[in-house]
Amino acid sequence: MKPVNIYALTRITRPDDIMRLERQMSGRESFMKVKPWEVDDLKLFAEKLLGMAKGPSVLFFYYSFVMPRLGKEFDLLRVGRTCVINVELKSRAVPYETVKKQLLQNRHYLSALGLNVYSYTFLRESDQLVRLSNSGRLIESDWEELIGLIEGQGKCFDGDIELLFREDRYLISPLTDPGRFLRKEYFLTWQQTDIKKKMLERIRQALEGDGSPPIQGFTGYPGTGKTLLLYDLAMELSKKDRVCVFHFGSHEKELEELDDRLKRVDYYYCEGNGDISTEMDYKVIFVDEGHRLTEGSLGQITGLSEKWNAPVIISYDREDDIHPSEREYEGADIIEAIPGYTGYFLTNRIRLNSELSTFIRRLVHPGGGNHKREYPSVTLMYSQNEEETYQLFCLLGYEEFFYIYDEEAPDSSQIGRYEELIPCIGAMEATCKEYDRVVMRIDQGFYYDDSGYMRYNGRDKAGRLLSGRVRKLFHGLSRAKEKIALVVESDPELFEAVLSVLQA
Repeated sequence: MKPVNIYALTRITRPDDIMRLERQMSGRESFMKVKPWEVDDLKLFAEKLLGMAKGPSVLFFYYSFVMPRLGKEFDLLRVGRTCVINVELKSRAVPYETVKKQLLQNRHYLSALGLNVYSYTFLRESDQLVRLSNSGRLIESDWEELIGLIEGQGKCFDGDIELLFREDRYLISPLTDPGRFLRKEYFLTWQQTDIKKKMLERIRQALEGDGSPPIQGFTGYPGTGKTLLLYDLAMELSKKDRVCVFHFGSHEKELEELDDRLKRVDYYYCEGNGDISTEMDYKVIFVDEGHRLTEGSLGQITGLSEKWNAPVIISYDREDDIHPSEREYEGADIIEAIPGYTGYFLTNRIRLNSELSTFIRRLVHPGGGNHKREYPSVTLMYSQNEEETYQLFCLLGYEEFFYIYDEEAPDSSQIGRYEELIPCIGAMEATCKEYDRVVMRIDQGFYYDDSGYMRYNGRDKAGRLLSGRVRKLFHGLSRAKEKIALVVESDPELFEAVLSVLQA
């Protein structure tokens, strides 16, 4: 999306024509929706600028830009080498507190660019121009000040603005980047924010009333930000009360770092069937990786909730795209069977894009629905033997892929050989982490059953049937943010089946 000349855009008045012209000027992928009063706001603003400016360059803005993945919208933006200027347009009188709140939020989001941010609102009904001060106060401004700032900014960046808002600027994992998490260098999507608001309201009502503490939770597809939302809620509620997080994953070291640096939240690394004990009481209980819960561990947590009168919030996975026999945990069903449980489902992907998400789900369950589309970010390779696989991984290492391997695979003992070529990590250790490019290996033993699910029937050296390999493939590939590569080894029929998924 590129900047447009807002004066040229507003020489027509029909909203439908403005939508068509704006798309032509900006190069945005789809038509934006424009209301008649929004046209009037923009037209008057453009005319005021043109009437006082020294030249037409001040009229170039990104109009109605929406941040990728987050859904945060800005009416007008100008991005320069040293600063970014944001102007919001209001048709009617709006309470100053509402204006201030919006500009503060906008400044927070725009801070991801690492530039000075100047925030204005034009109130058309009262013909006022107000500005957010450095200290966060709303003050009266004038057109000379704004135009001087725009002219001093120089030429507006005229490239694709989405390139400036790379995901790694504001989408993080608390476990892999605790420093940025603790400094709050991240943002929540509108859906995460909405769920957070609803959960906090239920907790507030429970703490102020006499009812039993609520048990709430959320799930969603990989890449929808479940871990980030859970830890954000924990940090938010810890401002007034001491809270705890019971983590049932595989990140004991990462939890120790968070525990050391965030003193008002206590983190406990838990085993699925182990005893859960604490030395103190807590006001709110959080559970991470809740799908690993057993009836016994959940009973201990609900017992502590009753003892402390503490609300519970649980983050967990549902693995509906994986065949039931390939799933390792039953925690999702146990959680959702809790009497009075309130659950939410995250659908907006923030780490994993829709292309990769759709492909991964189709890979493990091609019969799960008709999802015809192209997958330009997916690379499929075939090797006839381990030596060819080794050579392919050498090439992928040069392309900066990260190899996620199954620790229980029959050939996992050979991983040291690959570590010389490419960064490697086990599938269990990679949980809740993220990588730009991920490659995984599909060896003999994988197949598709008559119901359309991917299955695995391989055995270990002792002859025991291995379970959960499809699940690890699913979650391992879901760690990717940009690209996926698959190497199918020594199974031409399976290669043909995966190729059909890519070209469906």
